[in-house]
Amino acid sequence: MRRIAADSSFDVAFWMLDRALDDNEYLQPQKLHRLLYLAQAYFAVASRGRKLMPATFVADQMGPLEPTIYRAFENGRPDVETRRVPDDAKQLLDSVYRKFGAHSAEHLTKLTKNHAPYRDAIAANGPGEEITLKSMMDFYGRKGSADRKPDSGAAAGGAAGDPGGAPALTDVLRPRVMRSHKGRPVNVHKWMPRSLGSGRTEE
Repeated sequence: MRRIAADSSFDVAFWMLDRALDDNEYLQPQKLHRLLYLAQAYFAVASRGRKLMPATFVADQMGPLEPTIYRAFENGRPDVETRRVPDDAKQLLDSVYRKFGAHSAEHLTKLTKNHAPYRDAIAANGPGEEITLKSMMDFYGRKGSADRKPDSGAAAGGAAGDPGGAPALTDVLRPRVMRSHKGRPVNVHKWMPRSLGSGRTEE
């Protein structure tokens, strides 16, 4: 299995921009970065460590940011040839967009800056520190609320009981609709095996 789903971060960024245009929305740069960050995190959780795109996110003062995409888009949408996003990535991207896309850039910035991966990175070495994929998986793959900060819960955009307002993967990933042998629509979720000795299903 390939370790990275999309060939380029531009493929994913352009997918997000075009998805927003389908809804007659101009996707602000800061909102784009928050959505890319959340997509990278939840894809890694869903695939148990596989990257969605070859991207590195840093804890910028404005929030989680991908420096290469930021630099390339400084003067508007760049003239870059992109490739189609793989089908397994499309389902996750569509799910992330449907879950978070209706929120403003300001809301998503406040939300992600309140999450442990960002907070820990910027506390370690200040702005520009890398937000590791492991820290993203550890946080967004959790179901508990031990990492919650006061007043951050559902009001910050996540479901009640989620750590720091971060929805669980099962609350983000939309089921695929397929047909039964009788032609009836059925929802199909990706099967995720139990981890050895954990007694629980990894999200």
